[in-house]
Amino acid sequence: MPTKPILHRDDPTAEPLTGNVKVTRADWLNVAMDVLISDGVERVKVLALAERMGVSRSSFYWYFKSRQDLLDALLTSWEQTNTAAMVAQAEAPAKTITGAVLNVFHCIADPDLFNTALDFAVRDWARRSGKVRSLLDRSDARRVAALSEMFERFDYPELEAQTRAKVLYYMQLGYDMAEPNESYEHRLKMTPQYLRVFTGREPREDELEEFVHYTKRFWDV
Repeated sequence: MPTKPILHRDDPTAEPLTGNVKVTRADWLNVAMDVLISDGVERVKVLALAERMGVSRSSFYWYFKSRQDLLDALLTSWEQTNTAAMVAQAEAPAKTITGAVLNVFHCIADPDLFNTALDFAVRDWARRSGKVRSLLDRSDARRVAALSEMFERFDYPELEAQTRAKVLYYMQLGYDMAEPNESYEHRLKMTPQYLRVFTGREPREDELEEFVHYTKRFWDV
């Protein structure tokens, strides 16, 4: 996400000020994203966002041409984080397929790598917008394709790779949506079992230990 303002005025160095408060493009995007997640896209309105930040809404137009421009920026941010992160993790080097799946599981552990709440907010938005629905469909297809290619790298036949990719992807979506009341300790205990189900292969102890070490940065275990 760019931190340098994209201005729509003649002076490229000018920055909007409201009293002693300076707001940036990132501020507008972050607050809009919070509202999208908590209240839905209908509540992402310029005046409401300005009031939340305690600034004049005129500063909005230094960075965005319109509310739609802001909404498009939110979708771009979502694609450049969630979708790009999952694809990158699926493509990350691994010695085994279980190690590759654990790379993808990093998206579950690290909220900065993959924002689950934002993903659900975009899915809810897609129920009201054909444009967003099309974008979501393309994103889902891109994620599943990356996971399918991950399985194929480890010599799974094409159809089996696609099937395992879909089971892995859509199971995780449903799991997150259900929000089961489980401790992270329990989730880690189940991880080897999930890997056996998703891959049909036995995970290595060193891979599991590395994943536990990774999750400790984010999970209270």
